[in-house]
Amino acid sequence: MTCIYAVVVCRNITTLRGLEPAATAQEIEAAARQYVRKVSGVARTSVANDAAFEEAVTTIAEATSRLLDQLPPRRQPPPTLPPLRRLPLARAAAPR
Repeated sequence: MTCIYAVVVCRNITTLRGLEPAATAQEIEAAARQYVRKVSGVARTSVANDAAFEEAVTTIAEATSRLLDQLPPRRQPPPTLPPLRRLPLARAAAPR
């Protein structure tokens, strides 16, 4: 999977429900940002679309938080970790 960690852009949005510990606000916002990028086709915002883009990210992040709070626990953990959790693991595993 191709990821750019400077802006946390990944081709696929990972499952946040069932993470231990629970998904953080930062992970939820990163997923919302990726969703808005994907559906809008906007990789980098400009002055012309920044306000609309950020409003959409905020709205989707809030809706995602509510959804995750209302769903019952998962029986199994998600199959993959979100990008914000993978990067520290990759750094820890890298030879020094």
